[in-house]
Amino acid sequence: MVLDWLPSVLIVVLLGIGVIGALRRVSLWRAGQPEKVDIIAGLMAMPKRYLKDLHHVVERDKYISKTHVATAGGFVLSMILVLLVHVFDINETIVAWALLGALAIMLVGAFFVFKRRLNPPSRLSKGPWMRLPKSLITFALTFIVLTLPAAGILPEGAGGLVLTIVLSIGVVIGLGELVFGIGWGGPMKHAFAGALHLAFHRRPERFGGGRSTGLKPAVLGGDVHGVAKPSDFKWNQLLGFDACVQCGKCEAMCPAFAAGQPLNPKKLIQDMVVGLAGGTDANYAGSPYPGKEVGHAKGGPGEIITAGLVSQETLWSCTTCRACVEECPMMIEHVDAIVDMRRYLTMEKGNTPNKGAEVLDNIIATDNPNGYAPGSRTNWAADQNLPVMKDKKEADVLFWVSDGAFDMRSQRILRAFVKLMKAANVDVAILGDEERDSGDVARRLGDDATFQSLAKRNLETLSKYKFNKIVTTDPHAFHCLKNEYGDFGSDALDGVEVMHHTTFLNQLISCGALKVAPFKGGKVTYHDPCYLGRYNGEYEAPRELLHALGIEIAEMERSGFRSRCCGGGGGAPITDIPGERRIADMRMEDAVATGAELVAVGCQQCTAMLEGVVEPRPQVQDIAEILVDHLIEEVH
Repeated sequence: MVLDWLPSVLIVVLLGIGVIGALRRVSLWRAGQPEKVDIIAGLMAMPKRYLKDLHHVVERDKYISKTHVATAGGFVLSMILVLLVHVFDINETIVAWALLGALAIMLVGAFFVFKRRLNPPSRLSKGPWMRLPKSLITFALTFIVLTLPAAGILPEGAGGLVLTIVLSIGVVIGLGELVFGIGWGGPMKHAFAGALHLAFHRRPERFGGGRSTGLKPAVLGGDVHGVAKPSDFKWNQLLGFDACVQCGKCEAMCPAFAAGQPLNPKKLIQDMVVGLAGGTDANYAGSPYPGKEVGHAKGGPGEIITAGLVSQETLWSCTTCRACVEECPMMIEHVDAIVDMRRYLTMEKGNTPNKGAEVLDNIIATDNPNGYAPGSRTNWAADQNLPVMKDKKEADVLFWVSDGAFDMRSQRILRAFVKLMKAANVDVAILGDEERDSGDVARRLGDDATFQSLAKRNLETLSKYKFNKIVTTDPHAFHCLKNEYGDFGSDALDGVEVMHHTTFLNQLISCGALKVAPFKGGKVTYHDPCYLGRYNGEYEAPRELLHALGIEIAEMERSGFRSRCCGGGGGAPITDIPGERRIADMRMEDAVATGAELVAVGCQQCTAMLEGVVEPRPQVQDIAEILVDHLIEEVH
């Protein structure tokens, strides 16, 4: 029949346009900086990463998980079979029936997508995304009808010219969504970019159950430090931005967004997409940055990001808590991008807001953020009778004191931990005046030069002594020592176990070296520090310690990997970008909602932030302090 060939021709033409669009998109990513990847290994690993690692994240939302499996799985299988049946004209009934089955699965999934979009949560982007389920349904229905003759259900040429034209329109509408999305920015762009993003991910260690949270070192001495323009990002970072599905899960978890500060991680990623492709955010159909309207951001690959695309206040609002990264179903690295841009602002422009410049000057001059005399670092321990490494030379445990040594509130935590170690007869020593700031604050504020200098000097000091473990009460120092110092070529930490004090104390109690009496207070909740939980995966040891006291923890609604940040990380208290609320106040409200009288914490910074909430409120104590209050001291 005349025009019977039209749908097949349209499929070929549209797929050709899709290939051109894909090549166009690849050219945009290639504007980024070189980054070595194993292309073959990445492509081979991609199916497993997509079906297993990515699915584990998506699985947290059962509705979307099942919908995605049906829609995406059905679509991929359908496209393969469409090529066989309608392009290569393989006239096998079983293949046609397989195509009908795949299309039916996809159609069911697409209907559930449509149902979700009837009343979408505020975090979801609207605009073209509202059209997507209709296009998917059109695709499925069109190819079901087209395939009925091949399956022997309808005779060839059934329906005549009118049906052929209608089906051809359906092919254009249904398949066109995919084709134009790949290269020109439609919703289905995420499917193409997302698959390649998983194959060439900047942090392949995250797959297979791994963890990768340490910032990558800045290359010092080049023409530009940090990221000034979209083209300064690594090419696979640009690819990662394009993988964003605009689901808004990062937005829903961001503490700065909830506090009304001018940061929305989803909008930030979409602005980076605007930057890599050029143009404006006029077509962005999601939530804006709090307090800022959509329609003003514009840029291109060679344009300075903070000149018109993203405000500096947006970048400085981030607490680097990684809640966005943990929640992202496409495993995009928001925090890496933010710190990369901060590096430009700090190291190139000197634009660190509020007390930022003063703090960085203090760290450079005195090795601590508050500018205290370096020689006073051990004043807190004057009555503790703690051995110092330069005298002892060797110990089982090196206690990394961190900057809590200069803070009177934190000193109570340090003394409690020392008392527990002495009760357990731990062979421990400190570095004393040889210890310097870990560099965490400098690095999160974008001053990687100062961080690297501190890291190398600390490693040089550590290399002079022998010890089996480093234990610290500071999750930020713990993270730097464990995950970031290894980038600087020293063997000082080879074979050394870096531990948080709650993990270490849990071992001491488990082996009977410490004995504690039952807790006799009221209801207790536990706050997960970001740099202990999301950054390092330690959720159980603090809880096991509380359980050892007989405490049944009243968990907050947001706990574990979904814990809300206290607002104290990433230099946020230093840059102090105003919002509608304080993050610490919101976190304390989470605690109050449990009915708890005591908030147990495992971070000096969290203690300071939560105790800064005006009373009445629950008491705040480090777990070491709680244990000391219930320590059973044996008389020898």
